Amino acid sequence: MNIQSTIENKLKEKFNPDYLKVENESYMHSVPKGSETHFRIEIVANIFENLSLLKRHRLMNEILAEEFSLIRACSLHTFTQKEWETRNFTTSESPNCMGGSKIK
Repeated sequence: MNIQSTIENKLKEKFNPDYLKVENESYMHSVPKGSETHFRIEIVANIFENLSLLKRHRLMNEILAEEFSLIRACSLHTFTQKEWETRNFTTSESPNCMGGSKIK
């Protein structure tokens, strides 16, 4: 099983999210084709109710500790259902890589 699928399965099992998007953004970075090194996660789950952003991210880090030890970067976007429904913002796209061999 690949890292992306493992992340998706763990988050579905632990959080029963209303919405989950796990995106492999490795193609945007200086890594070999087919790599799983950079991810973006958007998740909406009731478990985040009354938790600060820091506590939400700590919980995600705890659940995904093994996977995070295998990857270079992960952007976390954690929401409650109410935040998701009433948000007056859009999640922005991740920037292109400016590091490694892409700098001239």
